[in-house]
Parts: sequence; C-alpha cells; structure tokens
Amino acid sequence: MIVQKSGKLVFYQFPHFNDSGLIHGIFTRLGGVSVSPWNSLNLGGTVGDDPSAVKENLNRLVKAVNSKIDQLAQVRQIHSARVVRIDQPVDAVDKADAMITNKPGPLLLMRFADCVPILYYDPKNRSAGIAHAGWQGTIKGVASQVVLEMGRNFGTDPEDLVVGIGPSIGPDHYQIGSDVLGLVEETFQQNAHQVLIWDGDEVKLDLWKANRINLEKVGVNNIVVSGICTGCNLEHWFSHRAEHGSTGRFASVIGLM
Repeated sequence: MIVQKSGKLVFYQFPHFNDSGLIHGIFTRLGGVSVSPWNSLNLGGTVGDDPSAVKENLNRLVKAVNSKIDQLAQVRQIHSARVVRIDQPVDAVDKADAMITNKPGPLLLMRFADCVPILYYDPKNRSAGIAHAGWQGTIKGVASQVVLEMGRNFGTDPEDLVVGIGPSIGPDHYQIGSDVLGLVEETFQQNAHQVLIWDGDEVKLDLWKANRINLEKVGVNNIVVSGICTGCNLEHWFSHRAEHGSTGRFASVIGLM
C-alpha cells in the first residue's frame, strides 16, 4: 500500500486505485487530538471519547482528502450483510455494513478496530463501494453482496472491479471459539481448511482469505490484500482485541469526484 501524509495524519491507499477521479484512504490512528486510550485520531463516537475531539478528528480527516464534513455518508454498523445505495450525503440514519454509490460528491465512511475494511471501485461504470466485515459479516457474505448490488444498481461486471482488503486483525491474532468454528465450517465447507489455522488446541480464522474467497466466488479477480494486522501494529491502528476493548476506531473512506 502507498503511505500518504497530511500534516500529522497518516493514511494508506491502494496503488491499483490509481484514478484521479477517485478519493480513497484508510486512516491510521495518528494525527488526531483524542487522549488515551483513544489516542489520537479516534473517529468512533460511541466508545467514550470526548465528542468535541471526535468532531475535530473528523474535520482533519475530510480536509486530508480535500472533502467536507457535509459530504459524508455514514451508516450504523451492525455486523450484517446489508448494503445501502448512497445518492447523497447522509448521517447514519440507516443500519447497514456496506455502502455503494455512482454519484460524485458523497464520501462513504466506515469505522473499524479489527474488522476488515473492503473498498471497491468500478472504473468502467464509475461507481464505488465500501464494506465492514467482521467474522459475522464475513460469514453472511457482505463482501460478495456488495458486488451483486453494484451489478444490480450500476451494471458492474465483477471482472471490471478493483478491490482492496485493508488493515484488520490478522490470523495470528484471531483465535475463535467452537461456536464460530462451526459456523465457518458450515459456510465455507470444502474451503474451510483455507481459512482455519489450527495451532494445537486453538484455532484461528483468516478473515483476509475468507473475504477473498467470497469475492472470487462472485467473479472478482483484481484483489489486493494489505496484509497489515491491526493487533500487531498498535502504534498505527486501533485493535479492539489487542487493546481489550478499550480503544478507538479508525476510518476508511471512498468517494467519486
């Protein structure tokens, strides 16, 4: 991934999203005003941080991508596979875990602290999307659902899509219990061995591989995986698991100019 800086803010971009008409970025925790344990660019408004600090952090983020607060499109993330179409900016009035748009202007924003950010761009039909995929969203197929909805709404051919899987909890940090194990085996069936890693009596889940499989099943081939584990890199990323729930949220954004 390409590292970008705006003042003290640091964010990452996918090199294959190289279109001057596209805005996108996955922002680290650096460059904000929040104090510990949310230090410093916390974008989560429901984790106990000072609302004025969150607002200032949001202002800094949109400025970094030459956008404005009133261009933001947000949803209430609920670990689902629900996708909403965005035609204009909106402030979290809908419950969903993915957004798609073909309209210039709205900046799609979602928040993360271990779950997988997935960004989508269709250069042929000029449309974009974003998804939030924790273990629940991954099992429910939110990654592939975005592809299907972009096809229904914008005529997107999966072969034209470029997709980026961003920083999230890596398989080395993601131990799961028997309940999740059973659901993964039921969902991925013959592919379950590709996403489950056995370590003695423990089993870990590879969310990166699981979401890649979901995308490939619906015909997406141009996929880049960042391979950055939030749990391994606390100096740059918030990690709900590694920080035992006392942490902030980083943000991913994408939009059309």
